[in-house]
Amino acid sequence: MVGRAYYDTFRGIKDTVWHKINSWENQFLFPTSKEVLLKAVIQSIPTYHMSVFRLPKRLCKEISSIMTRFWWGYNNNEKKIQWASWEKMGCAKMVGGHGFRKLESFNTTLLAKQCWRLVTKPDSIAAMVLKAKYYKNSDVLSSKLGY
Repeated sequence: MVGRAYYDTFRGIKDTVWHKINSWENQFLFPTSKEVLLKAVIQSIPTYHMSVFRLPKRLCKEISSIMTRFWWGYNNNEKKIQWASWEKMGCAKMVGGHGFRKLESFNTTLLAKQCWRLVTKPDSIAAMVLKAKYYKNSDVLSSKLGY
């Protein structure tokens, strides 16, 4: 159950990401291999949670920093030069980035997709249950924030 300790509720996602990346750090990987691992494995870990909840910004930043450290090859006490910012790395490849997802934007996109499903398919079971529970006398777009 998600309560006041909102960050602590989702900290398990960060721990899962950290354990995955730690298992890969001792291997010598080419940048293309690192890119595939980050995009296919690490960025898919929080996807389900992002489609249902808005993750805390702090958590998204921490996951991004873990990915950054893995990409640039940081060790515990050793720092290396970052040749490009992570924001630039999140740009599309056509623009000169690497195409990594910006987690906060991706989270907002997935939540908007759920809202779009409620608007376009009001006869679905999920839409009817949510309407009965959260916005009985209005639609999803004009509903007020509850307690």
